[in-house]
Amino acid sequence: MKSLIKSKAVLILLLGFVFFTFSTKETQACEIKFEIVKGKKKTYKVGDIIVVKVIVTLTHRSCPEALKKTKFKMNGLKVLGATEWKQIATMDHERKLKLQVLSNKDGKLVFNAIRTCDKDGGFGSLILEAIPIK
Repeated sequence: MKSLIKSKAVLILLLGFVFFTFSTKETQACEIKFEIVKGKKKTYKVGDIIVVKVIVTLTHRSCPEALKKTKFKMNGLKVLGATEWKQIATMDHERKLKLQVLSNKDGKLVFNAIRTCDKDGGFGSLILEAIPIK
């Protein structure tokens, strides 16, 4: 009798684990990462140029939103140019953006990437230090 109860308990725990693992995998948002590929510094000044690579990993097998709908919002930065999205792996895409530092009063440069869809979308943020504008 005790072994039957233990077997049922183990089966319930195993099923719960499997259900939790697969259900959270499907609801995860897109992963968005940043890499500075040119102009990396500890502290930036007005006029500095930075090239940032944005990497989006689609965690859903078929995302209903096109990569072109990824929105970029920034504070203290200005886009000078950008490449088209390029697929680098099955679920990974990248785009490079050339940014100019404008700075701001608090010296925090913020570069956000936002994806919105019915499967949670995605969000990524890159925060850099700059010499504040007086």
